[in-house]
Amino acid sequence: MQTPDIDSHLDDMAALSERLAGCLSVREARLLALAAATMPTSLGEVLEIGSFKGKSTTLLAKSVALAGGDRVYAVDPLIAASDTVPAMMESGENLPDVFRETIKSNGIEHIVEFHQMRSQKLAETWDRPLRLLWIDGDHSYKGAMDDFDNFAPFLQPGSVVVAHDVLHRSEGPIRMFCERMLLSRAFGPCGVCGSIGWGQYLGPDADTDAYTPEKIALFRKMSRLIQFAALGRDQATASSFGYQVLRPLVPHGAVDPQKWRAMITSNLPRK
Repeated sequence: MQTPDIDSHLDDMAALSERLAGCLSVREARLLALAAATMPTSLGEVLEIGSFKGKSTTLLAKSVALAGGDRVYAVDPLIAASDTVPAMMESGENLPDVFRETIKSNGIEHIVEFHQMRSQKLAETWDRPLRLLWIDGDHSYKGAMDDFDNFAPFLQPGSVVVAHDVLHRSEGPIRMFCERMLLSRAFGPCGVCGSIGWGQYLGPDADTDAYTPEKIALFRKMSRLIQFAALGRDQATASSFGYQVLRPLVPHGAVDPQKWRAMITSNLPRK
């Protein structure tokens, strides 16, 4: 796959993301598409936890197809799973119908294997290696931790984990990203793009020392935001001056597709 194909594809996915209903920003959509198009299909499967109206599902499916893959697994009960996801509670729409229409209208029914259930239920029978794990489900602390812990055993060396809303006001995503990824020696490069936290899993025995200083620096900045979610503060308090001052200190700009792809592929297992 040539670089121009990636650039053109990301532009297409950015434009598509603006036409689809959902909670991803353009920069987040580009990163998600980049990750799905970068990871070699031989490494394992792509799993999405939290599909909502099908926006991220569509971006993943089209990007996997570009990479030569034929399957994206997605799981979501398509009900109000948690009070940390107010959009699902307030939409008043029939989410299963909305999701299926999105998948159908974008011509990806043959690529998406959808499981309308909670991720914990899918985890009971899941037995496939993973090359990309997209976590955007229950945003409670237990929910986010369970989503990571249930599927982390299936991550392959070189695989990538991407988690949504690590810079929003829910406790689960930010704590999961900090505790399970930034503070884990099994993860190499990590970063934040928009409100997506991403990291490359290299394995428990990998030498990840070169990435430790950047991970610790990022952890120190992000950990100061945890108090605004973990202590149960209301939205007014979470929108306080302190939060507004601390959040911009976390680097979360768009990634350079060429540099990101080169870094990730350099850590893939050698055949």
